[in-house]
Amino acid sequence: MDELLIGSLVASTLRLTAPLLLCALAGLMSERSGVVDIGLEGKMLGAAFAAGAVAAVAHSAPLGIAAAILVACLMSYVHGFACVTHRGDQVVSGVAINMVAAGLTVVLGRAWFQQGGQTPPVLDAVRLRGLWARYAEPIAGDWPGSVLGHGLLSHDVLVYVAFALVGGVWFLLERTRPGLRLRAVGENPAMVDAAGVSVPALRYFALTLNGLLCGLAGSYLVLAQNANFSPNMTAGRGFIALAALIFGKWRPVPTMFACLLFGFLDAVSIRLQGATLPAMFGGGEVPVQLIQALPYGLTVVLLAGFIGQAHPPKALGVPYVKER
Repeated sequence: MDELLIGSLVASTLRLTAPLLLCALAGLMSERSGVVDIGLEGKMLGAAFAAGAVAAVAHSAPLGIAAAILVACLMSYVHGFACVTHRGDQVVSGVAINMVAAGLTVVLGRAWFQQGGQTPPVLDAVRLRGLWARYAEPIAGDWPGSVLGHGLLSHDVLVYVAFALVGGVWFLLERTRPGLRLRAVGENPAMVDAAGVSVPALRYFALTLNGLLCGLAGSYLVLAQNANFSPNMTAGRGFIALAALIFGKWRPVPTMFACLLFGFLDAVSIRLQGATLPAMFGGGEVPVQLIQALPYGLTVVLLAGFIGQAHPPKALGVPYVKER
């Protein structure tokens, strides 16, 4: 039974980490270019609604994912229009995106589907399934089947894409000319401008990648984790992703480990539901609200206790004004 439990815990951790990691990488792309992105939560929520609505009506997962990416990119461009083109306050713009997404998804859901802000369930045949179906269920007493098979090989394509993108983002930022320019514009935009490269163009490029990744994160919530969209289903994951990004010091691999920490704590909290208190504490069932808050509280404590000194990009949050 131990291998059964471990395999299920590993599988749950990876599934719960995937949307968080995609969202954190989205924030990393934006913030390495110098644009603060508090609106990760709203973009992921808007993308989840688009994926749920389109996939439920069109009965197509690819169309749902495409709609999610389109909506998230449009929201990123709105953020860019306010902050890059018109040099507005980046934090205020991000908060506004979160508020608009939280309200607009409910209003549109009620208007279009009359289900209290939810979308209709996505058909089973449309939802994302594990690539290797024979590992879908862990097998008691079978160590490789439960831990390696179910734990690592039972996932849908977006889980593997999320972890593969860690290497892809690292390669882009460290080994390619556009990535090096993107990092430079987050550190010293005046130097990039002096070299004849457009600062706004680079920041819009980063925001496009940001929207793409937020779209994948939002579509995963509907097409893989849940059967439909429900109001505020992101449940603060955008803010946890932002915390993981800071904990990872704006680097892809450490950010991945911070996301895995939250995914693991979330998976453990699910396993603890229905647990009872020891007799010395009066017995009785542990309140479900306490268990649900456990991963968020522990993540904050661990990140605050072990983050050390983090240095953001020097031009982060500073609108660039071209010298004449």
